Amino acid sequence: MYISILIAGFGGGAIRGLVGFIKHQYSYKNVGFNLPYFLAMCFISGIVGVLTAATAKELGVSEFSPALALVVGYAGGDFIENIYKIIVKKTSLYSLQEKSGKEN
Repeated sequence: MYISILIAGFGGGAIRGLVGFIKHQYSYKNVGFNLPYFLAMCFISGIVGVLTAATAKELGVSEFSPALALVVGYAGGDFIENIYKIIVKKTSLYSLQEKSGKEN
C-alpha cells in the first residue's frame, strides 16, 4: 500500500510539472520546446510530490489512499511554488521576455 501511495504522489507531482509547463508555453510567444528541460522539471516535480505524499502519510492522515496521495502530490508542488513567489516577491516564476522589435 505504501508503494502505491508513493507512485501516486509522484504522479501528482509530475502532473503539476506538466500543467506548469503548459501554462508557461501558452503565456509567452515564441517559446521553444526543450525536451531534456521538460523531462527534468517533470521528474523534479514528481520527487516533490513523493516527498509531500510521504510526509502527509507519516503525519498520520487517517484513511490516506493513493487517490489522496495524487492530490497531495499535486498540491505539494503548488505550495512550494507559492512559497517561492512570496519570498522573492514576484507574481510569476517566469520573467517577462522583452520584445525583440519595438514599434514606433
